[in-house]
This record gives sequence, structure tokens and C-alpha cells, in this order.
Amino acid sequence: MNIKVCGITQLKQLQQLDGLNIDFAGLIFYKESPRYVVGKISKEELQSTDFDIKKVGVFVNAEYDEIMQTVEDYGLDVVQLHGNETPELCEQLSDDVEVIKAFSIGAHTDSIDKLVADYDAVCDYYLFDTAGKDGVVGGTGKQFDWKLIKKSKIEKPFFLSGGIGLEDAAKVKTFKHPDFIGIDINSRFEKEPGVKDMAMVLQLKQAMK
Repeated sequence: MNIKVCGITQLKQLQQLDGLNIDFAGLIFYKESPRYVVGKISKEELQSTDFDIKKVGVFVNAEYDEIMQTVEDYGLDVVQLHGNETPELCEQLSDDVEVIKAFSIGAHTDSIDKLVADYDAVCDYYLFDTAGKDGVVGGTGKQFDWKLIKKSKIEKPFFLSGGIGLEDAAKVKTFKHPDFIGIDINSRFEKEPGVKDMAMVLQLKQAMK
């Protein structure tokens, strides 16, 4: 079970996650996010590190050139596209970097298979998050109905996201789908936006064994 901790804003916490053998760390490059990483962790700091953890850059409707420049500047391993990015952009990026395409799941989502169909051949992973109100992207702290996932084929490795807390460990462990590879956690493991409670992260990792 992969664990992705998103919204990291401190180099020390990135080091701690690496020490805990967490699989993925999300760095948010979306200016509207309270967890916007620019100005908090420098390019130079990241480039001088040697982590096993995969560094994921999270973008919302950014252009190809901006994304690839950020990948180079910060030494990113993966990009996560959390907006209305086209399959064409995903395909273009996937020539150079692993791509996670995120999808917001809400009350009006009737078919996840239809939602992802155009992206099947152009990205490496999917991530399913809870749709926010008024165009808010991620960070809702709420869960969508995972039954929608269970009845979908998907056929691509995917992460579950949206309001997953420590108390959900048993629920996650019992969730079954052939393409389910991990969870994405964020706001439910924070002391404040962008500052994680590492004791809780460790508890989750132990609970997931």
C-alpha cells in the first residue's frame, strides 16, 4: 500500500517522510493553495537532497512549459494534474515525467469509467479526490462515496484521496479494487496548513501494515 502525503512546505518534513519510508510527497505549485510551496522550500535545497521518496509536483491548469521548468528546477519525479488538463497535455508531459491525473468526484459523477476514458493511454496513475464547492480544488477534508470506485473498471493504478484520516485505516485496508495502489493524505494529518503531524503519519503507516 503506497502512501502519498500531499501539501509539504518544509524541507525538514520532507526529510522526515523519507525517513519513514513514505512513498510519495506532494509539493503544491498552485498559487491559490494555502500549501503553496514556492518561497518555503527552495530549488537549491531540493536539488541538493538525495531522497528515495518520490517528489510529486501538484499543478492546476498550468501550461506545459511552466510544468516542465518546475520539474527541472525542483527535481520532481512525478507531476499531478489537478485541473481541467487535456489528454494532449498529459501525453506531452508523459514523454518526460510520470503523470498522475486527478479527478474530482462529486454528487453528480455517474460514471468514473467515462470520466477517465480519454486519459487511459496518456498518464501513469489516476487520483480520485472529493469535488469542492465553487471550484475549490482538493483540500476539502471530505470523502466521496468509494462505492463508485468499486463498480468501475478503471484499469489504471490509482490513489484514493479526499478526507482520509487516521480513523479510516481499517476502511482503507478492507477496500478492494484490482487497480487500487495507495492513498493520498493531506489536511486530516495537519497541525496547520502545510505542516504535518508526523506522529499521526507514523501511526497511519503502522496501522496500514
